[in-house]
Amino acid sequence: MPSAFISIRSRLDRVGVLLSGLCALHCVAGLVLVSVLGLGGGVLLSPSIHRVGLALAIGVGALTIGLGVRRHGRMAPLLLGAAGLTLMGAGLFAPHGAIEAALTIAGVALVAGAHVLNLRSLH
Repeated sequence: MPSAFISIRSRLDRVGVLLSGLCALHCVAGLVLVSVLGLGGGVLLSPSIHRVGLALAIGVGALTIGLGVRRHGRMAPLLLGAAGLTLMGAGLFAPHGAIEAALTIAGVALVAGAHVLNLRSLH
């Protein structure tokens, strides 16, 4: 049973890293496409897409980082993840635009780092 739990947690950490990367890519690509090319503003920078994706990323991040810390007892992923989740949460409430993107990108970078620390602690 413990190995099954580790496998599930490992997969969730990998999903967390993927979601973090997709979130950052969405923010950067959206800003570049809209500002440089004037394309996709209605779809890529839609506040509802951002809120749903960010809320999902926050949920996965909180769950997997918490489970990882509970399992291996290392506090670095928890501290890094908590800082990132706080920035991501602030991004949910910031006005849609550059400040929101900056908070989100900084947050997902920290959370991705916490997921990586969780994955490394498996070995």
